[in-house]
Amino acid sequence: MLRPATPDDFPFIRALVQRPDYAIYLTDEDEAGLAAYLAEPAARLLIWDPATGSKGFALYCEVGDPSGRVELRRLALDQAGAGQGQTFVAELVRYGFDSLGAAKIWLDASSENLRAQTVYTRAGFMLEGRLRQHWYRPILGRTVDLMLYGLLRADWKTRDGQALEPNARQP
Repeated sequence: MLRPATPDDFPFIRALVQRPDYAIYLTDEDEAGLAAYLAEPAARLLIWDPATGSKGFALYCEVGDPSGRVELRRLALDQAGAGQGQTFVAELVRYGFDSLGAAKIWLDASSENLRAQTVYTRAGFMLEGRLRQHWYRPILGRTVDLMLYGLLRADWKTRDGQALEPNARQP
């Protein structure tokens, strides 16, 4: 369900990050910036493409870092709040551990993005830190706290036996 992005996917990606509900949380990059990720060995720009067509995208960075960590830097769905977040994040976690060989997947979220924080926590990510007044958001005109989350491979493998099933619902 995850496939590498191509330049043909750039309009889809940019349309998502430019939406008002995402623009306050995500950085919009032009086609040259997106193309740089395709050429970068330490990055993976992916499209979530279930049988019904492109539904989201994600960007991994730090692939191949000697520490084993991989950053899930950016992700978005075409229908936020439609109940697909858990399945999407489960697919991304599986990809990070199985395909990228990560020992740890980490990501960050705006302190104001409660929906994302809920999805990450339900997927097994642990809140590892809060950088207070860290991230200036020009659209908001203010600086917000940045929440740091991490998920270790060992925790993912043992988490109630459900982490191996991408469609499993967490309590």
